[in-house]
Amino acid sequence: MKGLRNYLDKIKPNFEKGGKLEKFHSFFDAIETLLFVPNKVATTGSHIRDAIDMKRTMIVVVIAMLPALLFGMWNVGSFHFQSLGLAGEKTILETFWYGFLKVIPIIIVSYVTGLTIEIIFGQIRNHDVPEGFFVTGMLIPLVLPVDIPLWMVVVATAFAVIIGVEVFGGSGMNILNPALTARAFLFFAYPSDMSGDKVWISGLRDGQGIVDGFSGETIMGYAASGKLEQMPYSVSDMFFGFIPGSIGETSTLAILIGAVILIFTGVGSWKIITSVFAGGALMGLILNLFAVNDYMSVPFYQHLLIGGFAFGAVFMATDPVSASQTEKGKWIYGFLIGIMAILIRVLNPAYPEGVMLAILLLNVFAPLIDHYVIESNIKRRLKRLKATQA
Repeated sequence: MKGLRNYLDKIKPNFEKGGKLEKFHSFFDAIETLLFVPNKVATTGSHIRDAIDMKRTMIVVVIAMLPALLFGMWNVGSFHFQSLGLAGEKTILETFWYGFLKVIPIIIVSYVTGLTIEIIFGQIRNHDVPEGFFVTGMLIPLVLPVDIPLWMVVVATAFAVIIGVEVFGGSGMNILNPALTARAFLFFAYPSDMSGDKVWISGLRDGQGIVDGFSGETIMGYAASGKLEQMPYSVSDMFFGFIPGSIGETSTLAILIGAVILIFTGVGSWKIITSVFAGGALMGLILNLFAVNDYMSVPFYQHLLIGGFAFGAVFMATDPVSASQTEKGKWIYGFLIGIMAILIRVLNPAYPEGVMLAILLLNVFAPLIDHYVIESNIKRRLKRLKATQA
């Protein structure tokens, strides 16, 4: 690492003001601060020193997503070979390798598109490339179907970065989760590619070589179409992730491993994660009491295992920029996400997966929640002050 540090120090003057590569200063700074902790410190005012910076924090989130990503790659290969009737003939390594080759291009396209736009805006505004896209660039592929056309990934990523982030002033100023902004854009612009039925398995779109009787529908598709009794997946399949779905959303177990990493490192809010699951479970129980259609009869605990609910609770709702900031507000924010997600999922057949819309909706209301929490604290303290003075 010392040799790399020396090399960067040697070429750094070329990227500074007056250097021949000055136009690429933002790009160089992004690479340098990714590899090494920056030596910049505050020069005025009081401040707190810490051993970790924002890039290291973002990398922790990416590490937390690795279990879901790695399982998702294997699952992509598994369902592809199942659709061809070859599942028993392939090794774990062959299955994983097929999924790896299908998923990696989506990740590369996401990062190249997003970072290119971030660097361009950084140069225009003469500021450093923000750290937020290290996480967003991974989140976007994980919430997409594996057979999504790459040009759609480019368009959705560009929309998320430009409209979802940069128009608000850049990373840290956005009011909506960028990855969910990309998914929402695709959902409304290209609904046939994000509808939740036979578009989630690699190779199933064209139907070539698919064995008779194989269905690629997600659980969302079965529930929305009233075919739950035909669903071939057990509760254990849902928990471990042996079901079709978005690349990183199928395995609740892998997602919970990521949740443990986020909570243990203090990067993710356990209050938001817990309250999202609590709100979802409560609304599922309420709907089970009425159960006038197939979707309402889905056991409440299964709602927490299917679709993007767990992934949204752990990686999307906990976004430190768009989530509530107050401690009490985090409980309210997460609880309402859980309630709204199941409510939208079950009662609106046009949106069989409600987690995306629930989180985006509460992103908008998060500042309002924090405002009333703060006002409540002020009123309570003023009341306490008056009591002591009396």
